[in-house]
Amino acid sequence: MKKKSKEDTEEQNNNSEMSFLDHLEELRWRLIFAVIGVVIGTIIAWVFIDQLVNLVLLKPARDAGADLQNLRPFGQLFLFVQIAIIAGIIISIPNIFYQLWSFISPALKGSEKKYILSIVIFSSVCFLCGIAFAYFVMLPMALKFAEQFGSEAIKNEFAIDEYMNIIISVMLAAGLVFELPMVSFFLSKLGILTPQFMRKFRRHAIVIILFLAAILTPGADPVSQLILAIPLVLLYEISIFISKLSIKKSD
Repeated sequence: MKKKSKEDTEEQNNNSEMSFLDHLEELRWRLIFAVIGVVIGTIIAWVFIDQLVNLVLLKPARDAGADLQNLRPFGQLFLFVQIAIIAGIIISIPNIFYQLWSFISPALKGSEKKYILSIVIFSSVCFLCGIAFAYFVMLPMALKFAEQFGSEAIKNEFAIDEYMNIIISVMLAAGLVFELPMVSFFLSKLGILTPQFMRKFRRHAIVIILFLAAILTPGADPVSQLILAIPLVLLYEISIFISKLSIKKSD
């Protein structure tokens, strides 16, 4: 039987001494640090808001040949503020993940805490990869379909707020979905998830993935849904492998 290291024993003693109020205080400070990061990210995004909107967010519409229009007197002002806040959240994602894992770290062994920085980096990369996949693959095809679909007698003009809602929601949803390997690692560390369980319910997972792809994909075309579903299936298989490695390291 593997002996506990002195570091692990001291860490467990420290954790046992933390009361419920201590945990609440720790959570409060982690939330404050996360909010500060979002505020800083929002300020940075606001400085470059024109480039962010014109060069990045409106590019899929230009490439698809879609016409956009503002239907509210102060629509663009409120829209720019919303975009700056969401961009601030994305910019501060590494800090948010760091605060989350720092709050969880007391439940980890001392030997496992050294991996927190690697976990934060991996979580951030997964999230950003999901956003990039949505932006470069999903959205161009979906918008092209939306622009070309329908009668030629009806001109397709999209409200700018509806367009931005689709762009932002799809990118954020894809970013969260791409966290599946990280969630698998964490649940496996807690003993909640095992690779045997994931293999046993692989068929059920594929059905759920297809359902999620249908919900997350704008439009009803099956091509876009498959474009999202295929990476999700690959992420599920990667998650099985990560779960297996996580359990081996815990032994």
